[in-house]
Amino acid sequence: MVQGPLELPQLSSAGKTAAALKSSNGHVEGSATSDWSPSSWTTKPIKQDVIYDDREALEKSLRKLERLPPLVTSTEIVKLRKALRDAALGKAFLLQGGDCAELFDYCEDDAITSKIKLLLQMSLVLIWGANKPVVRIARMAGQFAKPRSSPTEDYNGRQIPSFRGDNINGYDPEERTPDPSRLVSAYFHSAATLNYMRAQISSGIADLHNPLDWNLGHVQDPSIKAKYSRIIASITESLRFMHTVGADTAGQLETVDLFTSHEGLLLEYEQTLTRRLRNPAGKNALNQGTFAHPTTSASGSNPSTTSITATTTTTEDETHGWYNTSTHFLWIGDRTRQLDGAHVEYFRGLENPIGIKVGPSMEADELVRLLDIVDPKKETGKVTLITRYGEGKVEGLLGKHIEAVRQSGHVVVWQCDPMHGNTRSTPTGIKTRHFSSILSEVSSALRIHQQHGSVLGGVHLELTGDAVTECVGGSEGLTDDDLSLNYTTYCDPRLNEKQALELAFLVAGFFRGEDFGS
Repeated sequence: MVQGPLELPQLSSAGKTAAALKSSNGHVEGSATSDWSPSSWTTKPIKQDVIYDDREALEKSLRKLERLPPLVTSTEIVKLRKALRDAALGKAFLLQGGDCAELFDYCEDDAITSKIKLLLQMSLVLIWGANKPVVRIARMAGQFAKPRSSPTEDYNGRQIPSFRGDNINGYDPEERTPDPSRLVSAYFHSAATLNYMRAQISSGIADLHNPLDWNLGHVQDPSIKAKYSRIIASITESLRFMHTVGADTAGQLETVDLFTSHEGLLLEYEQTLTRRLRNPAGKNALNQGTFAHPTTSASGSNPSTTSITATTTTTEDETHGWYNTSTHFLWIGDRTRQLDGAHVEYFRGLENPIGIKVGPSMEADELVRLLDIVDPKKETGKVTLITRYGEGKVEGLLGKHIEAVRQSGHVVVWQCDPMHGNTRSTPTGIKTRHFSSILSEVSSALRIHQQHGSVLGGVHLELTGDAVTECVGGSEGLTDDDLSLNYTTYCDPRLNEKQALELAFLVAGFFRGEDFGS
């Protein structure tokens, strides 16, 4: 998309480089302000912070980022807001996926193309199964930083800083000192990735008139292979019929919307790309009128709605807003969601749609208080709750959270992350995830939402378009012994392209009324 001239923020002394407000031990100097600004997070305690030895180099990098143009536009961000509003109301389904920790080396044509194609194929299967539009968000073009449980690790008998992601330090043990120049490198790698994504989509990679590679040679079970073949035949026949009757002449089958996302972890970086911009036409309408809680019938059929009246509306004279222009969608991690913390403070002022990871330690009342802070206007679909309990805990937690949010009046997108709660280590210390555990948590989430008259609005997956061997199980029958064949992740294990597509087939089958996993 192309947008007119963008307005850059006039940073006050409190809004200049965040590094200038921090002492060398990471504590914030100065007092809190009553109003939100892109820098007000610096008055709050922060988790997962990065301390740089070279403060002058950090300030130089942040000043450079403040001058660089936005990576995405407010028009694109508001378009995603509208799509997620539909997902919150059960009228669309959200597919979000990509690498656990993006590397600068992933900024190359084959890696980008393979992920675009995989997300496209998965979305086609989900459209066929759910009979509703699919909102596609890639964990790409900025998902570089990762929170870690420990700031250090043991290496050959000595303690070294943990690898925190390519925009902080290097994976090589000799490159573990945080380097502020990597922040600028992250911007340019994100820009290059976004540029190639947009070029590929506009050049026809998403044109559904072109045949897609649906190779099912990896499926070992003949009955499962036959089932998937029938689904593919049905999708192909539907596309052929639309072409025959001329229903595809408006261009909808030639391109798609593909949005980007990353965890908003490094607030210094995010602040520099937070800009005061004019709201696009139609933005204020996102929070006007009557909203509805989505519900499903016991059979899992199309949702009905129960109307509730919004408590607040956007004022007509509000013409500008603060947009994070580093990506379309950011989320707060399970380690950085403290109610009085810096990340929650930063997120509460953004016009972007935001996500919140919800883990086993989240109490129901804490979740509602968090929603009240980041979304006081209760805008439908503004917040996506990304639940990540683990297959053994979802049964005891999800229902309580659903009911608490319903009673609060917030209408959110409920999204299942079946990856992070199901990580285990092999006897030799290799991190992996079992496909059956991932499938089990998605299955439970679908069923529990149905039981509570709610709607699971999407899935959040760590995946890659490459033939990696990092998660075990699935139709390929990968075992712990196969992990060494092509284990390339620098952080958490990802579904490969065959496992990810298989999961899409199974979710589509659920929406079609089939037994999950049958």
